[in-house]
Amino acid sequence: MNKFLIEYLLNENPRYSGINIPESEQEQFRLYRSLVNIRPALPIDQEYLDMENQFLQDITNQKGITDITDLQPIENNIYLWQGDITTLKCGAIVNAANSGMTGCYQPCHNCIDNCIHTFAGVNLRLECAEIMQKQGHDEPTGQAKITSAYNLPCDYVIHTVGPIVQGKLTEKHCELLRSCYRFCLKLAVKNNIDSIVFCCISTGVFGFPKREASEIAVETVREFLKNHSIKVIFNVFGDDDYEIYKRLLG
Repeated sequence: MNKFLIEYLLNENPRYSGINIPESEQEQFRLYRSLVNIRPALPIDQEYLDMENQFLQDITNQKGITDITDLQPIENNIYLWQGDITTLKCGAIVNAANSGMTGCYQPCHNCIDNCIHTFAGVNLRLECAEIMQKQGHDEPTGQAKITSAYNLPCDYVIHTVGPIVQGKLTEKHCELLRSCYRFCLKLAVKNNIDSIVFCCISTGVFGFPKREASEIAVETVREFLKNHSIKVIFNVFGDDDYEIYKRLLG
């Protein structure tokens, strides 16, 4: 762990003056990640960025990068892959964002929004904040924005806001989820991106039932691919999601 990064982040805020850097590498990384997660969207010195870039790229290389050109399609231009979305070398990955669009501020939370912002680096939050400041309002559910990917091996990140399901699933929820997939696909084509990786949008803390969400995802992508040529990868992390998509595809 690069202690310079921790020291810089601690010195940014006088409230952190009493925090000691732990001895173990694991606890040092947890402290670094926590500080990054709660840090406001602010510019930062180039010296920090240079150190952070090298540190995060080294971590990703150690985890292992998967190039989507090495994957085999399960259908024409459709792929299914189980693993860490932040390690995929591709055109764009999709982030399941919230309406604020600047990432997850809960330290070390295991949501995909937190993971993507953590391993992309602090400039991703800054770019998202600048986009939202210019827009002047929260991102509507079912829409999306595109940013650079910074230290991730992909070229771009497309951030979309999925519907939140509390109680009974409605047709409105389903249409908003379809809109997420359509918006992301259209953004990818508009930006000449040749491959896009979808996470399981809205199925985590947003409460969308997994089976219905995966059916909408597959149906919407298949319909889009009738008129467009782009590689689409469905990325899953858990075995249950993998089995659901495997039954739907092929």
